[in-house]
Amino acid sequence: MSSTVTRMRLAAVATAASVAVLAGCSSPAPADGTSAASCEPAKGKVTLQYWNTVPGMDKVVDLWNKKNPDIQVETKNISNDQYGTLGNALKAGKAPDLAQVGYDELPNLRTQNAFVDASACSAATAAKSKFVPWTWSQTSFGGTGVFALPQDTGPMALYVRSDLFEKHGIAIPTTWDAYAAAAQQLHKADPDLSITFFDPNNAEWFNGLLWQNSSEMYSYSGDQWHVTVESDQSKQVAGYWQKLISDKLVRTDLANGSTQMYAAYQKDQVASYVGAAWGYSMFRDNLPKQAGKWSIVPMPTWGSNGASGDWGGSTVAFMKGGKHLHESVKFNTWLNSDPEALAMENELGGLYPAADAGLRLPALSKGVPYYNNEKIFDVFADSSKKIDTSFTWGPTQKTVNLALQDAMAKAAAGDGTLDDALAAAQAAALKSMKDQAIPAAAGK
Repeated sequence: MSSTVTRMRLAAVATAASVAVLAGCSSPAPADGTSAASCEPAKGKVTLQYWNTVPGMDKVVDLWNKKNPDIQVETKNISNDQYGTLGNALKAGKAPDLAQVGYDELPNLRTQNAFVDASACSAATAAKSKFVPWTWSQTSFGGTGVFALPQDTGPMALYVRSDLFEKHGIAIPTTWDAYAAAAQQLHKADPDLSITFFDPNNAEWFNGLLWQNSSEMYSYSGDQWHVTVESDQSKQVAGYWQKLISDKLVRTDLANGSTQMYAAYQKDQVASYVGAAWGYSMFRDNLPKQAGKWSIVPMPTWGSNGASGDWGGSTVAFMKGGKHLHESVKFNTWLNSDPEALAMENELGGLYPAADAGLRLPALSKGVPYYNNEKIFDVFADSSKKIDTSFTWGPTQKTVNLALQDAMAKAAAGDGTLDDALAAAQAAALKSMKDQAIPAAAGK
């Protein structure tokens, strides 16, 4: 599995509304790190601990260390067990000053008082103008503080083997209805060719599909959560993919980023890929001989609804127990908004930046040779603007994702349907909240 995909597996998706409503039900922000004194500069040299999962981040940190002898940063890659490692460190009172946290993990860790509010630092609150608005709303928990800074996002698009579509005289689809029709045409023209694959063990990807269709999974009002994981919009998405699976028009035996997945693409057995911005390097690095055969176009839409979805992305959070908040803010702001740092993170780690300055990087405004010199990042930038910011994550999303994956795997094997998977996820959401004494009810 490629390094980019490894961090994708660990990253997650979320939107502004998730944290805005969470602020209304979680405990108050911890007092630690919120006083004015806590943001006073340290006297003398300090060393910060920063844990992350991003390939090449050590080189970015080296650049900082060369420029800032009095604020040194030590980095640790925790990609093997990101949240297990963080959870154990928090329990032991040995959490790092800063840590990479996926957007959908923020609500869960927030309920555990895992973060420090950095809003006492004027530099932290001033950083708001540097980031895409919906990402900032996540990290401030609806304006209640600054608990993290956005790092990257995963606006979605459609990767297509344009040569295969052209070979069989099939237009590249712009809607999901057209995509299903193209799936039939491709398979009829070549029985060994599928339009894409459905990975039942990838709830984060499936959630991105739900997000695109304005599926309201959670809301918060009346002092409790309202769980609508199996909404009509969610059922529309599930029914669509269930039909493709039942008609054997998509493969279900490939795991995202696996050797088998790349082999299937290499053998011209799969003609497209529904992916995110950070995935552009996957095919470039693993299928170099297919250079010039791939294009990236907007994600197919649900009729006239031009909304897109997001899959992946992370923040860099201020962790509870950090002793140098002033210096942490200074490094965190540089890491996620300085053009030189952002360029390195994009080149080495494949990050698609959440900072406005990152979206203006020269590397993101040029044509990409592997993709016919097309300006693929223009597609992702447009996708980012069409992400539904009312989509909400609940505080037990990890548990819900596991239940969803288990049921999707059964459906892919012919035991039940994707509608059943939504029902299982709904039940898991309600039970997990009840187990944690979080008020919740089914329906709006």
